[in-house]
Amino acid sequence: MTSSPILRVVNYSKHFVLHEQGKTIPSSSQVNLAVYAGQLTALVGTTGAGKSTILKGIYRSYLPSSGQLLFRTRDKQEIDLAQADEHQILELRKNEIAYVTQFLHVLPRKSTEEVVAQPLLQRGMDRQEARDTAREMLAALNLPERLWGISPASFSGGEKQRVNLARGLVSRSRLLLLDEPTASLDRLTSERVVCLIESLKQEGLAILAIFHQPELVERMADHVVEVALPVEQDYILKETA
Repeated sequence: MTSSPILRVVNYSKHFVLHEQGKTIPSSSQVNLAVYAGQLTALVGTTGAGKSTILKGIYRSYLPSSGQLLFRTRDKQEIDLAQADEHQILELRKNEIAYVTQFLHVLPRKSTEEVVAQPLLQRGMDRQEARDTAREMLAALNLPERLWGISPASFSGGEKQRVNLARGLVSRSRLLLLDEPTASLDRLTSERVVCLIESLKQEGLAILAIFHQPELVERMADHVVEVALPVEQDYILKETA
């Protein structure tokens, strides 16, 4: 296990501007953390502290207002995700960084197994091998086989979350971002997810995750970062995936 972090977040801040009202809504403020291969860093804090905003900044769904997001690539280059161009970001999403949000967004005509296999196909894996790997992951997450061949658009919340997790975990990306991965899941499936995450740690993946259950933080986290509410804020920005 390397002593150098895969990701360093340095003084990361994000605020949102309501131009029509001339107001600024602070979200994350002066966040510092590190994520290491084979370890899980957990983000904790009250609602509105900007935990999901941090994950979105790393994945570059949001541009940071200030700070650095220093990612060490497979070939040992250090890239500031805050400054990287769109081509670099897309390549990193394809090959090295995966993000499991709280909600599933997919094209309505794609079958569940196609949705889960997509990250593997994008990397050039043979279609049959990608589908077989996707099916193994769906089975591991206790999604009934009768659902694999149909679109997840009409699934329940818990079923959609399992598909979302399967798609994110199947790629085994070097950095895995998890936003409440056990939300909407029953106890049995939650335990399966926890076991999968622990096995990915053993494989050497670096994981940054948000958990609201203290017992999961206690069980899984190698490092815990408490995210504080921004000071002097007029509004609380609700966290969204």
